[in-house]
Amino acid sequence: MSLTLARRLRYTLGHLTKQRAGSSEIDEKLVRAAARLFREEGFAATTLRQIAKAAGMLPGSVHYRYPTKAALLLALMRRGVEADLACVRAAIAPARDPLERLRLAMRARVRYLLSRDAATVVLYDWRSLKGRARAEMIRLRDSYEAFWAGLLHEAAGAGRLHAEIDLNLLRFLIFGATNWITMWYSPGGSRTPDEISDAFFYCIVYGAVGEAHRESLVTAEAPELVSSSVKGR
Repeated sequence: MSLTLARRLRYTLGHLTKQRAGSSEIDEKLVRAAARLFREEGFAATTLRQIAKAAGMLPGSVHYRYPTKAALLLALMRRGVEADLACVRAAIAPARDPLERLRLAMRARVRYLLSRDAATVVLYDWRSLKGRARAEMIRLRDSYEAFWAGLLHEAAGAGRLHAEIDLNLLRFLIFGATNWITMWYSPGGSRTPDEISDAFFYCIVYGAVGEAHRESLVTAEAPELVSSSVKGR
């Protein structure tokens, strides 16, 4: 290969790399603007023109990347689910004890939910999707929830949970508690996200009723209630 050809090749590869990096930055800016508007105004009330203006782009540039608002919402949700899962994986990586992994996973999820507009959109706007886009989002959701189911099965398999506990119900309890934090949490409140997450975790682990009073709550129906499977999901 001649010296001139080698220089041209390096220039072309470098130019393409810069183009990709620039395109990625623009796309990230666009998705962040969409997430903020979807959270503040709602998916139905937000237009691609508004998103373009918020991102400092021309409407045609937005349409070039995402032909429909639903396509943009799906891309936002895909990134959100992937980022959420990456945060949880990183948080639990150093831990080996299954209950400690669960505690750290809950912390990471709460931190993520309170740190990004996209997190709130993923939680509440996915039902706005239709057809294939909705099916893809459900697939992403199911994959994410399967990871959490794995954490719970890991703890159960190690004998750290009651044998009778319904792991599906436990997972729904964790998601319900952590997801709802986005609706009431205030940065100026008395507790940090980690403190709130740990309080929920220990409430799940130890329960709210004092040990001396637990037996009085046990009835013949209790084992069936905690172990019955969830239907219709």
